[in-house]
Amino acid sequence: MQTTTYDVLGMTCEHCVASVTSEVSGLSGVESVQVELVVGGTSKVAVSSAAPLDLEAVAAAIDEAGYALAPAAE
Repeated sequence: MQTTTYDVLGMTCEHCVASVTSEVSGLSGVESVQVELVVGGTSKVAVSSAAPLDLEAVAAAIDEAGYALAPAAE
């Protein structure tokens, strides 16, 4: 089991948390999703899975929920 944390933009309430949790939980291999909501900022979404997840699949699930991954720091 491994946990990866993603930075997500645009989340403002518990409905946002529920939407992201639902979409990401639907990805194959996901065991759990924990969201640390930061209203007006960058929320943290910790995803535990049996194997590494495809970043594009995670980004698509978050997009489907109506939000976006924060750009990766370089």
